[in-house]
Amino acid sequence: MIDKGTYVRIRQTVLQPQERSTHLPEETTKVPFKIWVKGYLQEDADLFDIVTIKTPLGHTFTGRLKEANPPYRHTYGDFVPEILKVREIIHTDLWGDSHE
Repeated sequence: MIDKGTYVRIRQTVLQPQERSTHLPEETTKVPFKIWVKGYLQEDADLFDIVTIKTPLGHTFTGRLKEANPPYRHTYGDFVPEILKVREIIHTDLWGDSHE
């Protein structure tokens, strides 16, 4: 059981495949358009229940409860060694060889 007021993440289906634009690639039009939204649970619930949340800005959404206390999972990608070389070139062009 996840308590009311817990910060959670839900998934909401916005458009079913038949409701999607015909101006999209064929593989895109075959799947529903879904969004994931984070906010505060408005009632006690279990994972995968249909729930209502209120976002920090006060908007309400209804969707399937996917996660309690969701972490941030952003990344800027893998390390690219070539970027260090580009950085060295830029520094040399801007400040010469003596700048570290």
